[in-house]
Amino acid sequence: MERTRVLIVDDEPPARAKLKRFLAAEAGVEVVGEAESGTEAVVAIERLRPDLVFLDVQMPGLDGFGVLASLGEAPDSEPLPHVVFVTAFDEYALRAFEVNAVDYLLKPFDSARFRTALERAKGRLERRGGGDVERIAALLAQVRPRPEYLERLLVRGRDRAVFLELSQVRWIEAEQNYVRLHAAGGSHLVRGTLAALEERLDPRHFLRIHRSYIVNTTFVRELRPWSHGDYQMVLSDGTELMMSRRYRDRLPEAAF
Repeated sequence: MERTRVLIVDDEPPARAKLKRFLAAEAGVEVVGEAESGTEAVVAIERLRPDLVFLDVQMPGLDGFGVLASLGEAPDSEPLPHVVFVTAFDEYALRAFEVNAVDYLLKPFDSARFRTALERAKGRLERRGGGDVERIAALLAQVRPRPEYLERLLVRGRDRAVFLELSQVRWIEAEQNYVRLHAAGGSHLVRGTLAALEERLDPRHFLRIHRSYIVNTTFVRELRPWSHGDYQMVLSDGTELMMSRRYRDRLPEAAF
């Protein structure tokens, strides 16, 4: 019978030592490596190809979820190994683990709970031969916190500065070292680049359609085919903007 090759990932040395001690007492298991950060974990998983990873969720920088996301996004990536999450998450988050049938260890755990998780993981390895990408993807969607996007932006006038609600911004255009935000009641000039602002906008509502334009899809009324694969986008106030074919593949993600 082949031995189960295990990688341990945790930023705390005592936690890694505990797992290593528990694993040393188990037959048919080989610890092939350790990692103390998410970045190290990605490299180790790609290099060592373990069957099973005991993966700490909460680590500074790249957390456990970030490790799996990085592996899943890599071109021509191998199937993910089976994962036993090691976590201190609260009861709400644990329900997400259970619903998606992902093994986890809640800190602090004892040898009996560890053995239960290990046996479950071994059983899944025998049945499937590797990690279940769909289950892990569902877990990520439920548990991993969403990025914090801008909701308001401070804009300055001649004699005062006010907060502009981005939900009221219809479209945004680049103007050299500035961006102009068009909203009901007028436009506002803010220093910065369109690319930098795009990263801080919620992609569920804001769509880059051109190197010079971002639109709030809430205000899109019509989309007309144009020449050479471009589109003409018409907003609710009658504004007409050109959508470059370069950005056409983003259309299925738009909320209109």
